[in-house]
Amino acid sequence: MNATPSSTDQKDRRDYAPTSDPTDRSDRKDHKDRDSRDDPSGAGGVDGRTVHLDTAGWGRMPAAVRALVADCAAREDRYGPHELEEHLEHVLRTGIHDRLGALLGVPAADTAVVTDAATAFDALVRGLAPGRGDRIWTTPYEGVANLTALYALRDRTRCRLEVVPLREDGDLDLEWMARHIDDDVALVSAVHVPSGRGVVNPVEAIGQILAPHRCLYAVDASYAAGQLPVDAARIGCHLLAGDGWRFLRGPHDVGFAYVAPRLRDAFEEAVAHRTPPHNAAVAGLDAALAHRAAAPAGPAGHDGLRLLPALRAAVEETPGTELITPGLVQSGILAFRHRELPAALVRRQLAARGVVVWKTVAQELPLLDHPANTALRASLHHDTTPDDITRFGHALRAVVREERPHAPGPRPAAGRPARAPAAGPRPPTRRHLTLCPTPAGAGR
Repeated sequence: MNATPSSTDQKDRRDYAPTSDPTDRSDRKDHKDRDSRDDPSGAGGVDGRTVHLDTAGWGRMPAAVRALVADCAAREDRYGPHELEEHLEHVLRTGIHDRLGALLGVPAADTAVVTDAATAFDALVRGLAPGRGDRIWTTPYEGVANLTALYALRDRTRCRLEVVPLREDGDLDLEWMARHIDDDVALVSAVHVPSGRGVVNPVEAIGQILAPHRCLYAVDASYAAGQLPVDAARIGCHLLAGDGWRFLRGPHDVGFAYVAPRLRDAFEEAVAHRTPPHNAAVAGLDAALAHRAAAPAGPAGHDGLRLLPALRAAVEETPGTELITPGLVQSGILAFRHRELPAALVRRQLAARGVVVWKTVAQELPLLDHPANTALRASLHHDTTPDDITRFGHALRAVVREERPHAPGPRPAAGRPARAPAAGPRPPTRRHLTLCPTPAGAGR
């Protein structure tokens, strides 16, 4: 869909990691230079380079992409937005769609540029009108934004919202889906790779189960595109959406979607009333896709297959840590936690040592039942080096060694009661707002 922006993770476990994208290694020098500027304290290490293990949160733009975005901003400031749009006309109307079609394995005309994946999903859901007896399927890995849209759809139409169960290993229960699918299922929403877990959901197998039936099939590929092959035609979905600033390494506030022809008119109408992404951001995403496509081809998953086991080992070798790795197939995203230390504390202390990871909270995946309310997420990219993993392991062990509670001291002598600690004010507690409480009876 050529909608112009100016008008829209056991022994047999297999480890997948970011698709090899050995771009110009000048990026590494650029990262080092930028880290030195952004971190004058030297916290990034003796070489001044920050260990960036949060590509899932924010992929660092290649130097050429960053320069293009800056040039667009300067041009717009000098000549105005209309001249910039005219200057970028080929990119906005044709180029970006050609690149998205090649990325997603679909015709360029069936692609759209949006601000983010959640916007595209919401546009789809707002145009649906399932009947009272119809069912909507989601999964425990559904993100809060999409789940909010599904709750609104349920409340508006009185359809039923059901949650596909997980097997004991954490994979989606495809046998359950095959047994329960019928023509009263109006929509199935699946996440290719969840935001706070590295599991790779079998979106193609789901598409094969759904193909003979009337239901629409939507896939969120925000954390898959750029690190795993994403082929909307092979998946067999009707909507596939993603964010451009994660593993694709584009600017923020620009995303993409594949929209099946049968949904095109309703989708375009729904997004027409929303603020489109900035032209400079669209041009930046186009440049990021071009940068990725022009990278010298290498063995698929080369860096990840080599470094993901080392990343896992660095976590497992740290006292008190545990991996959170449901499912048999993993991507280049690794979730973990420490049994004693708060995730926020570990993240901050790692950052002070020049290692960037991210903290996730339970409310990001409201339907997922796991004892870890908060966790840490590390994500790899082609630019990650073995030295980065070594520094991460050293930093993580240092944080745990310095921050974990000290062993209890000697017991007081018999007959001498222990001195009560001085009373003091309790520290303020911080609570996360649960945006989408699980509805009663969901998944029954």
